[in-house]
Formats: sequence, C-alpha cells, structure tokens
Amino acid sequence: MKYCLSSLSSGHSDYRFDRFFPEQIRMLSDRHWTPYQIAKDAANFLAHQPGTRVLDIGSGIGKFCLMAGYHYPETIFYGVEQRRELINLSQEAKAFYQIKNAHFIHGNFTEINFDSFDHFYFFNSFLENIDPTDAIDDLNKSLQLYSYYHNYLFEQLKKRPKGTRLATFDCDISQIPSSYQLARISHSSLLKMWVKRY
Repeated sequence: MKYCLSSLSSGHSDYRFDRFFPEQIRMLSDRHWTPYQIAKDAANFLAHQPGTRVLDIGSGIGKFCLMAGYHYPETIFYGVEQRRELINLSQEAKAFYQIKNAHFIHGNFTEINFDSFDHFYFFNSFLENIDPTDAIDDLNKSLQLYSYYHNYLFEQLKKRPKGTRLATFDCDISQIPSSYQLARISHSSLLKMWVKRY
C-alpha cells in the first residue's frame, strides 16, 4: 500500500518501485523509466505552487507521475502515453500505491491540449524512433516520426506563456526553444530545468 512508496527515501529506490511490475517491464527500467531521484528533483522544480498541473510527455509506466505525486500531493501530475498496456500498468500502480494526484491519459501527445497544463516534464521519449536499443515493442518507428514529434513539441513549447517551467532528462538543448532560459542543471547535466522568459 502507500507505505511502500514511503520506503523509497532510502537506498535501492528504483528497485523497490520497479518490483511491482512484470519482469519484462522491470528489464526496461534503466533505459526507459525515469530514475527515482531524477523524478523527485524534477518534481521539486515543477511543483512550485499548489494546484499546478504538470504533464509528463510519454509517461511510460507512470513512474515520474507516481513518484512526483507522492512527494508533492498538492500538485496534479498527468501522464500521456500511447501504449494502452503501459497505461493499464500505470493505473494499477496508482491504485496500489494510493496516489490520488496522478492521472494517466491514453493517447498520442499530439492529441493533447497543452493549454490544459502549466508545466511539463520530458524524458526524451522520441529517441526510441531512431535508437532501437532495448525497444519496448515493435511499434512503428522512423526518423520521419522522430522529426515530426520533435518539431511538434518544439512548436507547442514556443506557444506556452511566460513563466512556464520545463524539466528535461537526457535531452539535447536543440529540442528547447530559445525563449526558455536554463535555470538549473543537475545529475551530471542530464537533468535540466528551464523557465520560459518571453
């Protein structure tokens, strides 16, 4: 139950969280799911006001939203994920850990109204389109799809209002519009935190 997440403040946090999931999903953890400390630090930056709505773009099994939701109960975390089976696992984990402020949306992120959210988290979920290492499944992938997603997100971020916060993990700065100013860097520069200045 919820006490399981409270134990994550000590060592082996990722292992303790991941063991809820099937073995096939656990094997993908290092490659595809946000590490516990990254999730906690990114959420600390994004959850700066009560009632803030944060969207995780490509939420996978929901690890970021669940970890962040546990530590910041006054912020609402949403994850959008195109794979139904991963959404189902996210919902099961949400119920098991009793995280009420994490919500999961089945669909492609290009179908989402970005105006419904205040801040954003992005762990380069498009990379799987050009790097098949430890692939989640055989979903159609291509350089064209990678470019389309990259450009779509870039344009959506450009449209966000001044003050929008963005946390990126393992992303190239070319994916971020110049209107965003780098506010913090941590975890060997893999985690970057941005604020839209204009």
